[in-house]
Amino acid sequence: MSSSSDTGGEAPHGIASLPMYDWPEIRPATDALWAGIRDQLSRRGLDAPATLDRSADPEPLWTDPGLILSQTCGYPFATRLTGRAVLVGTPAHAATGAGPGRYFSVLVARKGEVPDGSGDLAGKRFAFNTRHSQSGFAAPVRLLAAGGHVSLPPPLETGAHRASIRAVAEGTADWAAIDAVAWELARRHDPSARDLVVFARTPETPGLPLITSLVHADGADAIAAAVEAAIHALEPEVREAVLLTGLVRFTPADYAPLAAELPVRQVLPGLDS
Repeated sequence: MSSSSDTGGEAPHGIASLPMYDWPEIRPATDALWAGIRDQLSRRGLDAPATLDRSADPEPLWTDPGLILSQTCGYPFATRLTGRAVLVGTPAHAATGAGPGRYFSVLVARKGEVPDGSGDLAGKRFAFNTRHSQSGFAAPVRLLAAGGHVSLPPPLETGAHRASIRAVAEGTADWAAIDAVAWELARRHDPSARDLVVFARTPETPGLPLITSLVHADGADAIAAAVEAAIHALEPEVREAVLLTGLVRFTPADYAPLAAELPVRQVLPGLDS
């Protein structure tokens, strides 16, 4: 499965990344997960790189023809990657309480300054990771719009869920919507989470999908089987660290509703264009 990258250079054994929950505190467990996946791919006759690509910006990898496996977010998968990447499957995570392969966002605020639900955010500043995040941006926008609510102050774009948690804890912002898996990681590993409390949650949607390149479309089922086998073979301490329980074979149609237009101006009138 070796192939060339967009730059024309040879990428030995392709490219792989697992960027979405690759926190430094669990990096050895993530590496162990990848080692298991790579072993399972090899057993199926599929080459894969020895190590994960941890480029600062993982997005260019998502459409790289040399991509063997990566994880993206549901919103960009539905809006920007249709026809440009192939869905492999969706990891199921423990500790969220969501259905298999599904997740939601928790809305968090500082202890002692907790809004009375999503209808009490008009004067509260919103922190979000990126505009193309399902959990950090699209999900809370839809939640507020469904209730006819708004958040008027200019929002703060932080670049990452962990940075949003810290912004709220430090008082730079008043509330944020955090991926439920990232929130569990924060509760375990980031002291800033101790200063926050969950006051609402968004509806469940399919979780963060694993993808491969169009070049490897014919091998997507074999890649999914390799990932599934690797998850089931994880050592208990690794499984506990990465919170994985299995793999769900969602289809692109399951993600299609996430591409619906976002009523951003209605909900966040202070957001810069």
